[in-house]
Amino acid sequence: MNLAFIKNFNLIFNGLYILKYNNLGFLLEVNETSLQSLLLILRDCETLLFKFLVDILVIDYPGNSKRFCLVYCLLSLKYNIRLYVKINVDEFTSIPSCTNIFKVGCWMEREIWDMAGIFFESHPDLRRILTDYGFEGYPLRKDFPLSGYKEVRYDDSQKRVISEPIEMAQEYRVFNFKSSWE
Repeated sequence: MNLAFIKNFNLIFNGLYILKYNNLGFLLEVNETSLQSLLLILRDCETLLFKFLVDILVIDYPGNSKRFCLVYCLLSLKYNIRLYVKINVDEFTSIPSCTNIFKVGCWMEREIWDMAGIFFESHPDLRRILTDYGFEGYPLRKDFPLSGYKEVRYDDSQKRVISEPIEMAQEYRVFNFKSSWE
């Protein structure tokens, strides 16, 4: 644990944010309104220098009122510290884009939009990146069906790819999750 980092962090933010520590690094929980200003301070402050946005992760908790958890993974090479900034958000709230702070965030936010359906305000190019433009739904949401909504196949007689609604050969099975050992 880096005690100098904790001291500098507490001096800068004066108790505004609570910094937690685990074996992976430091964790900071914020709300979506203060995200951009926090990321800007973390990047530009000389005693912090989190210049690299390594990744943005999405975790889906469908039972919670704030369904999604976004985790911004930041790295300070100068001080060799990792910081994870965590935001809890529902599926209808838009998040301010971080592309004006970290250029690499453009791809990551497009991927999150395409896969989980979280909208980023003022993103310069928010469009599908991994699925087709006519694709329905968001594949990384836990309520998305495993088989999808459509199937794509090549029809040799028509010499083209056909997209048609999926047909299930049998109904979904009902599973009994009770233990047979009890």
